[in-house]
Amino acid sequence: MSARAGLDGDADALLTAVHATYGRDLHRYVAAMTDPSRAADVVQETLLRAWRNPEVLTRPQGSVRAWLFTVARNLVVDESRSARRRRELTTDEVPELGVEDRTQEVLDAWLVADALVELSAEHRAVVVGAYYRGRSVADLAHELDLPPGTVKSRLHYGLRAMRLALQERGVSS
Repeated sequence: MSARAGLDGDADALLTAVHATYGRDLHRYVAAMTDPSRAADVVQETLLRAWRNPEVLTRPQGSVRAWLFTVARNLVVDESRSARRRRELTTDEVPELGVEDRTQEVLDAWLVADALVELSAEHRAVVVGAYYRGRSVADLAHELDLPPGTVKSRLHYGLRAMRLALQERGVSS
């Protein structure tokens, strides 16, 4: 049978009294050793350890205070020595979001623009109209005053010439 079983109701009442008596001083003590946001967590952990060890709560009053302050100091020291503390830094500012590397997109755009220059003006007009401006064959036929079949033919041969121009630049399909 654990020491906790016989003292359940008494331990809770004793812990409440200990918190009322020493809580404010303990918090002030811990806040002086660490940042104030962390102090509440250390005090809570200290009282939790006292609750888990109810025999501490039945000691003479000065002994309880000494035990609480020693446990709190040890928790702060352990936290400061921990690997997590050495590797984690807290800040009030949210870090900037990372930006993905778009170098390959830029290089691809240069290759395509360079290949477009090699196309004839007629082929370039339909390829750019269809793929960059999102126009349909019917819209391009109306805009360029050409029959739809001619637009389709120029688009086919324009894309074929584009493929050859990109292959000459080392782009494989």
